[in-house]
Amino acid sequence: MDQILVIGIAGGSGSGKTTLMKRLVEQFGDHVSVVSHDNYYRRHDELTYEQRCLINYDEPAAFETDLMARHLDCLRNGQAIECPVYDYTIHNRSDATFTIEPRKVIIVEGILIFENEALRNLMDIRIFVDTDADVRLCRRIKRDVNKRGRTLESVLTQYQDTVKPMHEQYVEPSKKYANLVVPEGGKNLVALEMITDRIRRHLNEA
Repeated sequence: MDQILVIGIAGGSGSGKTTLMKRLVEQFGDHVSVVSHDNYYRRHDELTYEQRCLINYDEPAAFETDLMARHLDCLRNGQAIECPVYDYTIHNRSDATFTIEPRKVIIVEGILIFENEALRNLMDIRIFVDTDADVRLCRRIKRDVNKRGRTLESVLTQYQDTVKPMHEQYVEPSKKYANLVVPEGGKNLVALEMITDRIRRHLNEA
């Protein structure tokens, strides 16, 4: 298989990672596969729903990152993977999986993908989306209430108890591993143009 370009997109919750990723997928479509760290949240069938609600989902231990690194290594070597599926409405991994095929460009996205050395070393380009904390909180409230069935109170409690402190402890420090820091993610058209030019060059070479 031709050389594969792996692009990591990290940043705080609500920073605009997904918007940037979608813009790139819109541009390059069939040439891109996406692997999301959120799908690798650990499975907790042994816990009740109420107990799962209390888990800290914003620390490295919440993720099965070693599995994600193995999967990404497979994709880099031209092998398809069966990616787990995380269901936000039940706070648990579902029984379903879906196939991700290796393509010329693989985008890896998540809040903590640069925190793990083995995972970040599999990436050719590391992009950190840097967005003001107030903006990130507003986006998170809208997303979790409208799309994930959460109450406003639960979103704010989770933000205060785990999201904000874990961002400061793990996410923000991982910015130092980025090759490129992009304020405002997919809305930063200058950065978007630079990234798309780099991908286009890779595809032309491939």
